[in-house]
Order: sequence, then structure tokens, then C-alpha cells
Amino acid sequence: MEFADFVAARGDALYRYGYVLTGNAEDAADLTQEALMRLGNAWPRIKKKDDPEGYVRTTMARLHISIWRRLRRERLVAAVPEGAHADVHPDETGLWNELRGLPPKQRAVLVLRYYEDLSDQEIADLLGISRGTVRSQAFRALEKLRVRMTPVKAEAL
Repeated sequence: MEFADFVAARGDALYRYGYVLTGNAEDAADLTQEALMRLGNAWPRIKKKDDPEGYVRTTMARLHISIWRRLRRERLVAAVPEGAHADVHPDETGLWNELRGLPPKQRAVLVLRYYEDLSDQEIADLLGISRGTVRSQAFRALEKLRVRMTPVKAEAL
């Protein structure tokens, strides 16, 4: 299989994976493009192995973590924007909206655990964190989702 054939066959699936990681379409496109550029540079070496898609997905996860590590500090601005901006994607459901509201590390852990079906150790190795950190991040993320997505009971009002 040639590089162009691989991109044509798996490009959309990789974009969807990027969307789940990042939470918005523009960042997903950038992440997918960057990962595919890196794959293109390494294609002669990678095509000899059995899993070029695994290479790209690992690259995407690592790039995403690297980006949010750089940007996780608070950014101060001179003026507050007048109105709120919300990215809208046709495939969004309540769960995907709630995932977008999680911190990037927690979102990455949940995506890798439940969307990619990786074990805690595989996630830890991929993200460069301990297995315990994976478990605690997953626990915190699931707790936040439970609180946000549990309907308010009428009798509590």
C-alpha cells in the first residue's frame, strides 16, 4: 500500500479520532494533518511494519498531549470577547459536548480507554504518565460526566 492509498482509505477515520481527542473540527483537522505529514516523512520505514494506522494514532495522541501541555497555562487578554463562541459540529451529541468540557488530559484518557479500547498500561505508556495517573484521571473525568449528565430530580427541588 502506498501513502496516498493509506490516506484515502483511513483519512476520515483519523479525522474522527482527532475530533474525539480535541473536541472541535479545526483542531482535529490540524492534528490529523500534522500526524499525516509526520507519517509521510517516515512512510518508507513505517510501511514495512504491520500497523501504520497505529503509528498515526499514537502520533496524534502524543501531539495532542504536547499541544495542551504548552497551552495549559492561563492566557490573559486585554479585552473580554463580547459574546460566547460555540463550535458546532453535526455529529455532536450531549456526551461529545460534555467530553469537550473536560480537561484535555482527562478527555485523552477517556478517549483512549473507551474509544480506542486501550488498557491502563497502554494509555500510560502512550501518554508518558503512570498507570495510577491514568486511573485517577479516568475516575475524575467519569465523576465530572456523571454530575453533569445526571438529571436533577424533581423531589430535590
